[in-house]
Amino acid sequence: MKIHTFGAAKDITGSAMIDFPVEETFVKVKDLKALLFQKYPELVHLPSLAVSVNLFYASEETMVNKHDEIALIPPVSGG
Repeated sequence: MKIHTFGAAKDITGSAMIDFPVEETFVKVKDLKALLFQKYPELVHLPSLAVSVNLFYASEETMVNKHDEIALIPPVSGG
């Protein structure tokens, strides 16, 4: 599964895109996040971490396919 990362998530993972293996063809967003937190424990410290699936914000229960376009979107600030 290819996952785009932005902002602090990019800093934590060390790349703008990570190739993240998952054993299941479909997983829930909450399960994907749990796997990501295991590999990148610093992600847990972000105050929030949104996930988009195919360019739409996803809920924790959204099912993702390993061929979907996934992105990790940390909190943003600015003016």
